Amino acid sequence: MYQVGQLVQYGSTGVCRVAEIKEQAFSDIGQQLYYVLQPLYKACVISVPVASDKVFLRPIISREEADRLIGLIPTLDCPLPSGKPNRALAEQYGAMLKSHDCQDWMVLAVSLRSKKRAQLRLKRKFGSVDERFLKQAEELLFGELAAALGIPKDEVQGYIDARVESLQAG
Repeated sequence: MYQVGQLVQYGSTGVCRVAEIKEQAFSDIGQQLYYVLQPLYKACVISVPVASDKVFLRPIISREEADRLIGLIPTLDCPLPSGKPNRALAEQYGAMLKSHDCQDWMVLAVSLRSKKRAQLRLKRKFGSVDERFLKQAEELLFGELAAALGIPKDEVQGYIDARVESLQAG
């Protein structure tokens, strides 16, 4: 069971703080324990049954894990997805997002950023499916990295760039 104040990754919403754990009474099922979650990067409140297996909830990664993942970036072999119909790409990208795994999100973001740079060099348009999933992957990844590293979300890209540059120089 999570504790009040703990940061958790909640589905596709992103990082949330457990604001409260409370019981609610329902006429058909009786008393049920709920987490009250406050997303860090969205203005809303979410109630999630503690005993539910229908929603994805996990603790966020540690600072050490965040730094380890960022350290992997220069060594990642991220093939550029291409030649597939948009529907097949969307299924592949969607599966990576739904894994709820930071490394999958990072692989997706790095490969899509590489694909975007390649398309721009060739003076071609970056596809809307690619753009949408790049944005979703970075939103989830940067939110969790920011929370784990204790930095503002808008500073994550600069942190990653500086870290990768120092790894490549050293």
